[in-house]
Amino acid sequence: MPTTHVNGAQLYYEEHGAGPETIVFAHGLFWSGEMFAAQVAALQDRYRCVTFDFRGQGQSEMTRDGYDMETLAEDAAALIRQLGLAPCHFAGLSMGGFIGMRLALRQPELLRSLILLETSADPEPAENLPSYRKLLTVAQVIGLHPVAGRVMPTMFGQTFMRDPARAQQRAEWQARLAGNRRPGILNATRGVLDRVGVADQLDQIRTPTLIIVGDEDVATKPDRAQRMAERIPGARLVTIPHAGHTSTVEEPAAVTAAIEAFLAGH
Repeated sequence: MPTTHVNGAQLYYEEHGAGPETIVFAHGLFWSGEMFAAQVAALQDRYRCVTFDFRGQGQSEMTRDGYDMETLAEDAAALIRQLGLAPCHFAGLSMGGFIGMRLALRQPELLRSLILLETSADPEPAENLPSYRKLLTVAQVIGLHPVAGRVMPTMFGQTFMRDPARAQQRAEWQARLAGNRRPGILNATRGVLDRVGVADQLDQIRTPTLIIVGDEDVATKPDRAQRMAERIPGARLVTIPHAGHTSTVEEPAAVTAAIEAFLAGH
């Protein structure tokens, strides 16, 4: 199992392909690098593709602390340096996007381009916090299995959730969600809910940026993606039809096509 020790944590990573340029994929809350499997499969013949799991999630170490966005950004930067990946194309979905923006703002020399999927530069909206914290409390007391079904409609759009042909796929992803290690995922969730926004700094980003959002995303709604695109100089915005907060799984071909078109210019 490939791991690397960075910034006080043992992180799991996978590497596929050996192209002249590298894409680093950073996953969203509750998931792992596995959520980019379709993109890695499609791109590994031309790019060195690296996925990794944030501390406390996937197969990475559960540490006692270090789940705030600043520490996770340092984790990612250290991994990029230690594996010799810079300058890389950095693709971050949701929480991975929070990290990507911080890298572009504070350590831009590590990046060749920035791909932001279903993410936001804002802090967690105040109206979301009561319900999210309630779910967090339930998960802490009785476990993740009882809340997994309630979280799925936030993670995936209505098209995916209602398609009879994808029932098995939904079941598989719900099982992955419920199968998270409770201490790690609780700490990771607190880190996301307590994050500080960076919207007022976006005009400082000079890294070429692609923003992707599903038109059915209810967790980070498309208007937030539009605001980011307006604030990041030269950013390109692509909206994926029939996709929610996990477009890499829901509409993998459309996401891959958007990434390919963007990378062709960078």
